[in-house]
Amino acid sequence: MIRRAAPLALMLLLAGCGAAGGQAMPAADGPPQRIVSMNPCADAVLMEIAGPEQIAAISHYSQDPRATSIPLDRALRYPAVSGSAEDVIGAAPDLVIAGPHVSIQTIAALRRLGIPLMQLTVPESVAQNKAQISEIAARIGRARAGEALNARIDAAMAASRWHAAPIEALIWQGSGLVPGTGTLADELMANTGFRNMSGAMGLKKWDILPLEGLLTHAPVVLLAGQADMGAGSGDGNRMLSHPSLIKAGIKAGKRITIAQYSSNLLHCGGPVIIRSLERLAAVRRAWTASR
Repeated sequence: MIRRAAPLALMLLLAGCGAAGGQAMPAADGPPQRIVSMNPCADAVLMEIAGPEQIAAISHYSQDPRATSIPLDRALRYPAVSGSAEDVIGAAPDLVIAGPHVSIQTIAALRRLGIPLMQLTVPESVAQNKAQISEIAARIGRARAGEALNARIDAAMAASRWHAAPIEALIWQGSGLVPGTGTLADELMANTGFRNMSGAMGLKKWDILPLEGLLTHAPVVLLAGQADMGAGSGDGNRMLSHPSLIKAGIKAGKRITIAQYSSNLLHCGGPVIIRSLERLAAVRRAWTASR
């Protein structure tokens, strides 16, 4: 009986012979033509700046309707890969874009095969996001597309900038997750006329705030959503319906405005910045009009 080869060994053998289906691995010179993204935030950038024919596969997170940061219909046009080396190698990439959370075993396997690898950090400001967009765009031979996306981000920042006094607000996701000072979300809130209460409450850059803590420091605007990145089947933040939350606002002399702020606006930058700004600006305008 012939023993079946281990999956990774089989993939390594296939990679040495060429791409799946007998297609040769693309040449190393020139812009990459088979880009595999293992990062949902990189997926969002590629959808805006890469040629569709350049994208060989995207992260499986982008095909989860509860987690994706790109339109689902666009995501479903492409194959998706998990975090395994087998999946990535099977897509015959000539460039792999990975974030900081990919396993070291997968990264090591890709390096052993000599597959070009671009490892991204997590940008924590608009400036860092724009720099990363430019870096990706240059790497894939789409510098002008990167410049155009950055120009759209600049325009969105300018269009949503609020010059009047800010109002107290907090982004509070379904798990109690709160972005604090030094995060991209904090910068976008400030740009659109909100003062993030996280710092005044003594919270860390990313922290968990239980309902009791929220009741003690009730904000004027609560930007709420479900931060489960696709896990679970809940349809919202059940803590928002707690009667104590409304009572706390009344006691503090505030009328708490609870506005939906989806988690898929919180976890990525790049082109998602534009949608985040639009949502924050819409909440800010609605609150002002209601005064």
